[in-house]
Amino acid sequence: MTLDELRAADAARDRAVAGRALTAPDATRFAEAGAHAPTPTPYFVLEGLLGPLHLGVGDHLLDVGCGCGRVLAFLAAHCPEARATGVELDPALAAVAEGWAARYPRLAVRQGSVLDLDLAPYTHFYLFNPFDTAVLTRFLDKLEREARRPVTLVHMSDNGETYSYLGRAGWSLVLEGSIQGYRPPAGPEVPLFGCPQHWSRWRYTP
Repeated sequence: MTLDELRAADAARDRAVAGRALTAPDATRFAEAGAHAPTPTPYFVLEGLLGPLHLGVGDHLLDVGCGCGRVLAFLAAHCPEARATGVELDPALAAVAEGWAARYPRLAVRQGSVLDLDLAPYTHFYLFNPFDTAVLTRFLDKLEREARRPVTLVHMSDNGETYSYLGRAGWSLVLEGSIQGYRPPAGPEVPLFGCPQHWSRWRYTP
C-alpha cells in the first residue's frame, strides 16, 4: 500500500458517511489565535485511539478543532449510540462539517472557540494538535473549572504536549505511545507523518 492509496481509502470511508471527502487546507487562517493546521486524523489512528473507549449510550465526545468532521464520521459509523460534537474555529470548515452532520441526530457542530464553549456536558475529549501550548493551558484550566464528573481525554501531537498535563491536580496518565506510519498486514510500513505523533490518554477527576 502507498500513501496515496491509504488516503484514497480514508476518503472512501468519508464519502460513505458524509457524502464527501473530509480533507482540509494545509494551513490555518487563524494562526494568530494559536490555531494549528486542521489535519484530519487517519481512520486507522482513530480505530486505535478511540475504538478502545467503547463509546455508547450516555457518552458525549467533543472533538476540539474538528475541521470538516473526520472524527464525527468515524463515531457515526462505529459508535452510533454515542453523541459527538465538533467545535471548529474556522467558519468555512465548520460549515462543511455542519452541512453533512445535520443528517445524523447524535452529531452536532459548533463554530467558534472551545474556550467559549460550556465543557460540562462532555464525557470525552479528542485533540489532534488543535492549538499551541498557551491555548492548551487555557483549555485545561477551563476544563478543570467546568467538569462535574470524571472525563477521558485523548491528545495526539508532534509537540510533546504531555508536559502540559504533568503536575496538574486530578489528572492521571492512562496510556501513551507514538505513531508515524501505517503498518499494513503485509508489506512495509507506509510513512504518514513527517515526525512521530505522540499520543496520550488521560483521566481527569474533579
